[in-house]
Amino acid sequence: MSFLNSIFGSSENPDSPKSKVNWTELTDIHQLMEIEAISNEKPVVIFKHSTRCSISRMALKQFEREFDLEEVVDAYFLDLIAHRDISNEIASRFGVYHESPQLILIKNGKAVYNVSHSDIDAEALKTKI
Repeated sequence: MSFLNSIFGSSENPDSPKSKVNWTELTDIHQLMEIEAISNEKPVVIFKHSTRCSISRMALKQFEREFDLEEVVDAYFLDLIAHRDISNEIASRFGVYHESPQLILIKNGKAVYNVSHSDIDAEALKTKI
């Protein structure tokens, strides 16, 4: 079972809805430079998720159900329990206060929108892109 299957559920379970998000796993601090570069051409979202928090898991599942921006944005997923150093660098580099769960929209190398907890909403994200 892959890492993402352990978080999002296996696609082998017919009762488990498949994620609509084609996540890129954020596991290396150097990927932040890649995100900045990509964001000059296409918006990027980062979802910071705590694998130990049920609220974070609920926010993630809701976001995945609503998400229909696959062609519009690139989506990165950060397991902040495993990669707190990357989370800290995101806060520093993009000037956003750390929260969990948290959704951050990056455009032209800058964080232009960030929300957490129940404010994470794919429909609201559309208005910011």
